[in-house]
Amino acid sequence: MGILGWIVIGALAGWIASMLTNNDEKMGAGANIAVGIIGGFLGGLVMNLLGGSGITGFNLWSLLVAVIGAVILLWIVSAIKRRA
Repeated sequence: MGILGWIVIGALAGWIASMLTNNDEKMGAGANIAVGIIGGFLGGLVMNLLGGSGITGFNLWSLLVAVIGAVILLWIVSAIKRRA
């Protein structure tokens, strides 16, 4: 998957994850893309540890994996912010 695919999947995944975690008002487009791309890597790692496949290309499965990873990432960031 090319860089444009990562940006599109990242933007969608970050936006969906921010809505699921009630961070939508606090995040802009750049933050959504960054969270989605990092979430894609994190979701792929989690899925591989569970025995599944991670990001497989520009498809619905990859979007789901990236959303799961982005939600995990936003929960971690939220927990760190609450402690500080």
